[in-house]
Amino acid sequence: MSYVFHRDTRADMPVVVRGEGIWIEDSSGKRYLDASGGAAVSCLGHSHQRVIAAVRDQVGRIAFAHTGAFSSEPAEQLAELMVRNAPGRMARALFVSGGSEATEAAIKLARQYHVERGEPSRHRIIARRQSYHGNTLGALSASGNMARRALYQPYLQDWSHIAPCYPYRDRRHDETEEAYGLRVADELETEILRVGPETVSAFILEPVVGATLGAVAAVPGYLARVRTICDRHGVLLIFDEVMCGMGRTGTLYASEYDGVVADVYVVAKGLGAGYQPIGAVIASEGVYAAIHEGSGFFQHGHTYMGHPVACAAALAVQAAIRDEGLLARVQSGGATLRALLEERFGNHAHVGEIRGRGYFVGLELVADRASKATFDPALALHNRVKAAAMENGLICYPMGGTIDGKSGDHVLVAPPFITTDDELAEIVERVGDAIDRAIASTSH
Repeated sequence: MSYVFHRDTRADMPVVVRGEGIWIEDSSGKRYLDASGGAAVSCLGHSHQRVIAAVRDQVGRIAFAHTGAFSSEPAEQLAELMVRNAPGRMARALFVSGGSEATEAAIKLARQYHVERGEPSRHRIIARRQSYHGNTLGALSASGNMARRALYQPYLQDWSHIAPCYPYRDRRHDETEEAYGLRVADELETEILRVGPETVSAFILEPVVGATLGAVAAVPGYLARVRTICDRHGVLLIFDEVMCGMGRTGTLYASEYDGVVADVYVVAKGLGAGYQPIGAVIASEGVYAAIHEGSGFFQHGHTYMGHPVACAAALAVQAAIRDEGLLARVQSGGATLRALLEERFGNHAHVGEIRGRGYFVGLELVADRASKATFDPALALHNRVKAAAMENGLICYPMGGTIDGKSGDHVLVAPPFITTDDELAEIVERVGDAIDRAIASTSH
């Protein structure tokens, strides 16, 4: 028996023992093709020797030193790399242990920024429906996934959630993509005016929505419009790139595609590629200056912030992405992946849309392609896809509740950046088999 408190207390979890490249092996010897990098984490795959060596070397030097007393060489080097490679005029990077922690830190940073500038009434966060920003209480308050919020609703802040940028479902037939994007972006201004601009601290969004919508990118013009609205009302703009950032879409920061710069960036998963738990908040010069020239002290902290081993691992990961030309690989491989998916699913009766960028692609599953009707949520189709995939030695990322937290299903494909064209073809074949078997099982 297992004494681990697993997420699913009734699941008999396979025990992982090793990984190599894009493959994972369990204790029975069964091998799994990791087509989602876990949760879009393992961007370098498994057993990358350069990163392993960096972790070993740093543990041999010093494993931990509290940031209340010390900085560390890996943290200093990683911060410089992150800030210099970020869009716009970024100033400083703060390292935490994961995406939820990074979102919490960003929310607190936004609040303190306004207080330091003499606007203590600014305390509201605006986010979007069907967003996901993390599972701690502040991050969950910002998240717009109703199913994940429901159990903890009494604990959560009463923050605003406006429409996502989700053209497959919400664009009208008489609208261009650009017109649609401007229409839903303008909901931000409507909400700011409704609650009072003097109360709004920040607007947080995912430039390419990950887990809850399935790789939905903002349409042209959308991010530029929300940037303008935020500037007009003195609201900070936070880009949550925990899942879509650090090269996943083919650029280091996902928002580079749109040419729009945030005040604060939140990153994690691909930052450390799973070799160590790490996330980061990157603050602009203006945000940092408000703290530095004000109280001089950020009222936030965790024990493992700036962990030297985590920073050493992330530094090695980012160096590998740069030196191995993996951003270019994600761009070219992403085009190949998209073509393979279009070939396999372009006319599939139950795939409504294929979307995403780079190695971050989603398939929305529908009961009827013409009407876009969803499968009955009681069927839990996403769980059936996951089970069929695991049985066939495939790890992908199916999710339910795509539309409103209850209805809709999608599958995310987010392979490691090192994935070859032949491996992409095998991934698509196995994904297709899992989807077809899962749908067939709903009629039994």
